[in-house]
Amino acid sequence: MSLEHAILGFLQYRPLSGYELKKVFDASVRHFWAADQSQIYRTLARLAEQGLAEVEVVEQTDRPDRKVYHITEAGRGELARWLRQPPAMEPPRSAPLIQVFFAGQMSDEEVLAFFRRGADMMRGLLESYDGVPEASRPYLEMAGSEREATFWLLTLELGRKVAQAKLEWMESVIERLEKGQVPQA
Repeated sequence: MSLEHAILGFLQYRPLSGYELKKVFDASVRHFWAADQSQIYRTLARLAEQGLAEVEVVEQTDRPDRKVYHITEAGRGELARWLRQPPAMEPPRSAPLIQVFFAGQMSDEEVLAFFRRGADMMRGLLESYDGVPEASRPYLEMAGSEREATFWLLTLELGRKVAQAKLEWMESVIERLEKGQVPQA
């Protein structure tokens, strides 16, 4: 997935400023695709240069002028083309798993601390996922259909399942370490 296509997807619902796009990202797709404000603004500029979006400058008296972006027909075509492609399989990469791979070099206490921190992080992630449906409600309404909202929430469902599976695995490793079921150096 590309940031360009995510932005085009949101712009198809309604014209948005960079600031509004950041709020939409944070309330809807942040659990699997984070974007910072500067990335969004650079990407919007690039989409406008490519003719996939148009910028409308809205004059404001008490603030700097506001740039609102609209998707173009070319942008709609590009989004439709991209949506119809088979999903790209990204190669798996995980820095934490590299740490696990070489964790045999650490003491049981150090490894237990590592996995306990990881398990706490997964619990925190699962807790944060609980708030996503409520936080994204205004944006789910922006989607304009129950079907679109359902697909938005399917991404959250997968995120929860992955985080839960990671938590269960970490807890099982902790249990094995605590029971002395891992060979000593």
